[in-house]
Amino acid sequence: MSTYDFDHTPSRSGSGSCKWDRYPGAIPLWVADMDFPAAPCIMDALRRRIDHGVFGYTHVRDEYYSALTGWFLREHGYEFSREDVIYIPGVVPALSAIIKALVPVGNGVIVMTPVYNCFFSSVCNNGCEVVECPLEPHPAGDGEFSYSIDFPLLEELASDPRNSMLILCNPHNPGGRVWTVEEMTRVRDICRSHGVQVLSDEIHCELTMPGYKYTPYGILDPEAVVCVAPTKAFNIAGLQIANIVCRNPHTLALVNRAVNINEVCDVNPLGVEALIAAYTPDGKEWLDAVKAYLAANWQYTRDLLREQLPQCPLARLEATYLPWLDVSSLGVTGSRLADMVERECNVKVNSGAMYGDDRYIRLNIACSRSLLDEALTRIIAVIKSRL
Repeated sequence: MSTYDFDHTPSRSGSGSCKWDRYPGAIPLWVADMDFPAAPCIMDALRRRIDHGVFGYTHVRDEYYSALTGWFLREHGYEFSREDVIYIPGVVPALSAIIKALVPVGNGVIVMTPVYNCFFSSVCNNGCEVVECPLEPHPAGDGEFSYSIDFPLLEELASDPRNSMLILCNPHNPGGRVWTVEEMTRVRDICRSHGVQVLSDEIHCELTMPGYKYTPYGILDPEAVVCVAPTKAFNIAGLQIANIVCRNPHTLALVNRAVNINEVCDVNPLGVEALIAAYTPDGKEWLDAVKAYLAANWQYTRDLLREQLPQCPLARLEATYLPWLDVSSLGVTGSRLADMVERECNVKVNSGAMYGDDRYIRLNIACSRSLLDEALTRIIAVIKSRL
């Protein structure tokens, strides 16, 4: 078994990194990518492809589909075929195309806020209405809180014929939930009874914390449209590769038409090679190692913030590497605190406003422990000195 060094990461400043170069000099705990180099098996595959030297239009070969379907069957018990798949450059263009295909202009799309900010833009950009079904926070013990779905409200919203779709985030960003089979079964039953199409964004599916198991929503609902990608788990977002999975051929044909109308039907050759390499035993070994490191970073973060900022509870992190911190007790909004932290201690975090709830800030712990310690120490110092 290989040993991976996540404590020492290459400098990304000046590399064209959105995370590092958009706010020069700041410690970036904001956008959701990791500071760790990609798995060696991915790097080797990319080198082989680059050494070929020709980068024309890409034909996605059989090996790609075998890697994708084999991984989800082995790792998650999710069985689908290549005929159920549309490849696409990313989950966000996938969301937009799926909404275009399946939701009439002017109709509502239900989202469970707080939630990934691109859900809002994808809905609005297609001339549809965002319909919020806020998640319900509740104490979870050890000074943490968690979220549950407001099922009576979901039933009410789904029963409105103007609402055509629910976008599920599984696992949930930024709430950190891994939805259980029981919860998703209730979602399915409510939506099915009212003719609401479910679209599930599962880009964070591999990044579960110890003790939590991700279940693909598509296992429970064969009518669902599911978006998956290796980009978050294997830190290859810049290679722009994702997949739409739907086992209903009529629905998939409508989506495929919208993908072509939006002209997001081509992928680059490096993304194809990276996916094939990621979904292998060597990729799994690297993924297990990075998940262990992220789990340790999470434990460090929760212990430190619980000790130093007990008035600011964290959401229990069941998946992702994006802790969600409740700052409402400080008497400031998440937006104001994020501005203060950036201005006074040069750390960039995301305010909760972009996810639909400005009582929070979102952090990113997918970095070296030393950088995480420095960033958290600075944030704590600013809060204690100013608030």
